[in-house]
This record gives sequence, structure tokens and C-alpha cells, in this order.
Amino acid sequence: MVDLVGVGLNATDTLIPLADYPARGSKVEFRGATVMPGGQTATTVVACQSWGMSTRYVGKLGDDDAARLHREAFVRAGVEARLIEVSEAASPQSLIIVDGGGERTVLCRKDERLILQPEDLERAWIENARALHVDGYDTAAATLAAGWARAAGIPVIADLDEMYPGVERLIESVDYLIVSRDFPSRLMKEKDLKKALRGMQLRYGCVLTAATLGEDGVLAWNGARLLHRSAYRVPVVDTTGAGDVFHAGFIYGLLQGWPLERQLDFACAAAALNCTASGARGGIHPVTAIEELMAAASRYDADSSLLLQVE
Repeated sequence: MVDLVGVGLNATDTLIPLADYPARGSKVEFRGATVMPGGQTATTVVACQSWGMSTRYVGKLGDDDAARLHREAFVRAGVEARLIEVSEAASPQSLIIVDGGGERTVLCRKDERLILQPEDLERAWIENARALHVDGYDTAAATLAAGWARAAGIPVIADLDEMYPGVERLIESVDYLIVSRDFPSRLMKEKDLKKALRGMQLRYGCVLTAATLGEDGVLAWNGARLLHRSAYRVPVVDTTGAGDVFHAGFIYGLLQGWPLERQLDFACAAAALNCTASGARGGIHPVTAIEELMAAASRYDADSSLLLQVE
């Protein structure tokens, strides 16, 4: 039994810092690049493990140097890794350009042979956990895992940013749907974010629907009221992994039994601190540091349009 099982992406990130994002057709010199482990679900699981939770990660890797980097990272963190290895396949890779303001642009590559399949999963990996986290990339496998979790009464948290084929079937088994800014409008074909969040919750029966909004924080709908929490002000170095660590913070608070407001505040603070260092996992801070930021730091002023009719 573990606190959290994650089924989804891992990736090897090559970070390239630049003063400014390159103009089209330009030729730009860079001073260095750093290779680090990342990936949506893998990073969420590692963050939760670092905060004292017991975790399990389920995913696929090739048999290359990148795979060894991931295996070593899971061992160092103490994560129970259930890894399916594919011979002569290249592990997922991301090239990440980070500009002088800390904003990142991601170029991804993944070998189709590394898509996690339903038959790769073992039901016990999912059912012997207090919560399941998925990112939707391996949609069929994530859907099966979420269905097993739902049948066992295990809460399912999802981090979605793309309209993957079959994603709506996955959402039907998701309890806490926390997505990127544009996802609700694309899914619901509704430009108003507040209406789209309400529509998602009503259509799919989620306990909570929410959208992470960068400097504007997070907007959530729990079926009864809209709740907005502002982002914390920190010196931003790199936004890579901010959303992944936000989800980790939410899951940590959820399993602690905190009120929703505290869950979201903790998630915002954890994500903010992760932006103060390079890499998807470079700024994962201890729980005490996150709580200190919550107590002392100022917050960004949210877009006023988000605050209309928000209780």
C-alpha cells in the first residue's frame, strides 16, 4: 500500500537558458544546456515522495542513458518504480528553452513504442494506493487505471493539457480534474472559463474542476461555488514543472484532509517555489518552506475578470 500511485509521463529534459526567445529565422548562441529528469506524472510523484508520502510510479522507458537517469532518480527519491522497458527504444525527451523571464517553451519527442498500454498495468498497483494521479498522455492505460481506482473507491486526480483521443472517457472516472488554462474552453466549446468549469463538473460528475493560470493562480469549481486563489510572488528562474508540482501540492493537501482553500494555497506556494530554480524538480522545497511562503509572501493581483462572481 502506498499513498499515491502515478500513471503517466516521464521525460528527460534538456534545459537551454536564453536571454530572449529566438526570433524566427535567427541564429542564437547559447552558453550551456543541462539534462535533468522530468515529465508530468513522474515529477508529481517525486514531489509527493519528497514531502514524506509513499509513492509508486508506473511508466515506460527505453534502454538508453536517459532511462538510467530516470531509474537512478527514482531510487534516490525513494519512489517505488514499476517501469516497463522497451528494447532499442529512445526514452521520452524534451528540449526546453527558458527565456530571461523564466518562461519555458517545450519541444517533445516520444517513441510510439513507449505508449503505456492497458495490458502493461497490474490492477494491484492501482488498488493498493490511497490516490491515483494521471496525466492523460497514455490515455487508454490511464482510463483503465482510473476505472479500477473508481471501482475501489480511490480518488483520481488528473493533469490534462491536451485533447487526447478518448480523453472524455477518461474524465468520466476523474474526481479532481485540474487542467491547463485553455483546456476547459476547448473541451466545452465555451469561451468563458467560469462557465466551462461549471459545465465540465456537471457533464462528467467530477468532485472538483479547476484550471491553473500561471501568475493568475487557480480558479476552481466544486459544484457549489467558484474559488479563486492567487499565485505567490517569487523571483522566477524557470517555470518548467510548475504545474506538475502544483498537482503534487494539491494531492498532498487532499490526503491530509485539508479544506479546499488550504489545498489550493499550498499547491500555489509549492509551484511558486519550484519556479525559483531550474528544472522540473529543481525547486521542490520542504513542506516547512512552502508553509513559510504561504505565511509571509505577497501575491499577484489576479485578472479582474476572473474575480467577477467568484465567492
